[in-house]
Amino acid sequence: MLNVLPLEKVRNPRDIGGYVGYQGRKVKMHRLLRTGKISNITAHDEQFLRNYGLTKIIDLRSPHECRRMPDSEISGVEHIDVPISLDDNTKGGKKDLGQVFAIYRKDQYAGFQMMCDRYRDHVMKEHAQRSLHRILEILANTKDGAVLYHCSEGKDRTGIVTVVILYLLGVDLETIRQDYLYSNYMLNDYRAKRDVIMKKNGENLCFRANMRILGSVSDAFLDTALIAIEQNFGGLDNYLEEKIGVTPELRDALRDLYLED
Repeated sequence: MLNVLPLEKVRNPRDIGGYVGYQGRKVKMHRLLRTGKISNITAHDEQFLRNYGLTKIIDLRSPHECRRMPDSEISGVEHIDVPISLDDNTKGGKKDLGQVFAIYRKDQYAGFQMMCDRYRDHVMKEHAQRSLHRILEILANTKDGAVLYHCSEGKDRTGIVTVVILYLLGVDLETIRQDYLYSNYMLNDYRAKRDVIMKKNGENLCFRANMRILGSVSDAFLDTALIAIEQNFGGLDNYLEEKIGVTPELRDALRDLYLED
């Protein structure tokens, strides 16, 4: 079940409610929202989010991304920065873009490899693990209202966070995967418009192929994270307990708050 939100200036906006979770209980609507960045949103978008019950925003982006394109302020809504990575995760995630772009013009698989490395980092690095725990604690302490969490395009960091949340709520992994992959459909127009600009700028097919990869999600990316978890911790349950610090009490609190009775 997919619930796309009618926002004008926000990429990939969805309510993840409606999925069937633990003991057949559905994830509540108007509680968990996943989106891309909410910079320079329209008055319509702000009013919609207010009416939808928004009370908290969790920004998953790096400090550099937040400084460059800060979230729009919405009065009465608490804003919390919880970066999954301290590195800029846009434009390939590297500081020396000239050098990286030169590689992208020669090696069509460079972006793919970089994305796989990034997904591994998003579950294996201690900073990311601490951030995942903090996000779950924030959710467990939000008794009412909607929490919106986002990165830049709402697909990778937001995708990993959504995988963790839905898994803890008891949604089956194939449903979780399909929700993750739906970002590709949501970002089709974004990738197409960006490609037109790059073509006009004279970029070659190899570079444009890499940019399409960077603007997409993939089974392979998610599997890279899940395989790293499996190989290092023996599965998601052990990983969540040992590295993210999910206790039975925290898991049950999340289920009580975010699943229908």
